[in-house]
Amino acid sequence: MAKKRRRFSGQYKREIAEMVVKGGHDVHVLSRELDLRADMIERWVKQYTEDPEQSFPGKGRSKARDEELVRLRRENRILREERDILKKVVSIFSEPGQ
Repeated sequence: MAKKRRRFSGQYKREIAEMVVKGGHDVHVLSRELDLRADMIERWVKQYTEDPEQSFPGKGRSKARDEELVRLRRENRILREERDILKKVVSIFSEPGQ
């Protein structure tokens, strides 16, 4: 029978990572005490140390800068399409005999 996958909140992950980073707890000791895999705790610590403010944004949510990057790329694509359309319009109206 398959085990049900456990889910942890961003706050819980942040607290565990802080215990390792700021509290000086050992990953393997925490792993045994909390019944978590050591590699999972190490991954949380890595994410936390890379960006403590934006780590663990939540289910399906991107970090703010990633969301901004997606928005800017979308805006850039739209502007290029509009530019191409305007180029075609200018070329049509600048033809002799118009």
